[in-house]
Amino acid sequence: MLRALLALALLTFASVQPVAADPGDVDAAARGVVRVVLIGEENGEPVPVSHGTGFAVSPTRIITNAHVVTQATQDDTLRIGIVPSEGEGGAFARVIAISPRNDLALLEIAQNSLRLPPLVLSGADGANLGEVSAVGYPMNVDLAQGLDISDIFRAQPPVKSRGFVSGERPSRQFDTILHTAPIARGNSGGPLLDPCGRVVGVNSFSADSASGEAEFYFAVSLRELLPFLRDNGVEPVTNALPCRSIDDLNAEERQRLEAQQSQARERMAERAATLREVRQTAQLKAQMDVLAARENHMALAMIALLAAIGSGYAAAVWRPDAARRKHAMLAAGAAASALVGAAFLWITRPGLAAIEDRVATALSEAQGGPAPGNDASLSAEGALICALVPDRSRVTAARTDDVAFDWSADGCVNGRTQYGLGQAGQWQRVFAAQEDTAVALNTYDPDTRTLRTDRYLLGQTALTAAREARAAYTPPACGVSDAARTLGEQQSALIARLPERPNERLVYSCVARGAAPAR
Repeated sequence: MLRALLALALLTFASVQPVAADPGDVDAAARGVVRVVLIGEENGEPVPVSHGTGFAVSPTRIITNAHVVTQATQDDTLRIGIVPSEGEGGAFARVIAISPRNDLALLEIAQNSLRLPPLVLSGADGANLGEVSAVGYPMNVDLAQGLDISDIFRAQPPVKSRGFVSGERPSRQFDTILHTAPIARGNSGGPLLDPCGRVVGVNSFSADSASGEAEFYFAVSLRELLPFLRDNGVEPVTNALPCRSIDDLNAEERQRLEAQQSQARERMAERAATLREVRQTAQLKAQMDVLAARENHMALAMIALLAAIGSGYAAAVWRPDAARRKHAMLAAGAAASALVGAAFLWITRPGLAAIEDRVATALSEAQGGPAPGNDASLSAEGALICALVPDRSRVTAARTDDVAFDWSADGCVNGRTQYGLGQAGQWQRVFAAQEDTAVALNTYDPDTRTLRTDRYLLGQTALTAAREARAAYTPPACGVSDAARTLGEQQSALIARLPERPNERLVYSCVARGAAPAR
């Protein structure tokens, strides 16, 4: 028990440690970061006039700095081009709201051909975040790489840099975050991210805006961004849950498992001690009861035998006497009955083996109930409701609503979705829907009623490959013979191609529908 308490204490301590930025989360956020290009015309050909950075707050709406697009609002000959970080197609956009006071602008993609994965805004206090990452398209990097004009219109991954939050302060009449993640010209309008890839600010300028090489940099804070978005009809996705790493969660799960195993071993030891005590008590009582019953049977058998002998003797003495012949017959009958009774009592006397039988019965009764800390009903089928367990989860963008989960012993969920049996005997199902920007792997443990969803926020190339791999097989329907094994084999190759660590992990605890979910 002491080891279990220590393990739980370590879990609590680990949950408050600072989190380093996860490259996978920054890469996932970068999918929605774009280059914002002001496009002019020269000799009938489009030419870039200047560029900055922006990021998606909805599939078709983009945030950037006001100073990035102000020139386009003043010159009808300039157009705003949007170049995504991956893929082939770009798009034109128009300004639907601009606020020079706090250096924010909201753009809308003019064509429906380009849809972007929106970034999630952090609900935490920006001043206390520690490490941050800046993502964007600095011009000095373009120059250093020798990019020419045509390269500006080609999809390229944005540049990422790391630093730390130094504080929040008002600047130029609006709220800013002071940080040390290097930015340069071209980064303007790009996101400043927390360690989980959530937006905490919009990069705007440096302490020395003339050279762009100062040590400190400024981002427009969410106190400015959120009202601006909501005033213009955009309700962004926000997330205020603690930022925790997958490595920390894995370590905590191992510690949790070790604590559970330690508790189980202690319960087994306690149960074994109880059974030993039950056996000793039962054996002593059984010995006393059986020996007493055996002695009683033998004593009664002896009495019956003596009665049989006496009656037989009387019958033998009275038989020659005609006057007593009737009595002799009765005595003979009594002798026969007593002899039969003596034989019956002798035969039915308890044997010594009855002692072990009684001990076994007592042990069976003691073992008949559920083991301490165990609920035998957990693995039962039925309609469940699953609620998120925040302490065991890592959520950056996914919804955290309760999940209706009707489970059948053959792996059928909600009467229509078959789960497959993986190599480790786990019930699993892979989802790679076209409308989702992630691949999700669901794992369900019916013994503990735990549902886990691992979400992989893949780049466009990897996401397309995963969708193609998923489309290459048709999962068997519920009720088909050997469906669980078949699906397990079908999706094993796709599961093997997923990254080692997911970007998000949602762990749900499930209870019978109508009961209060454990949170």
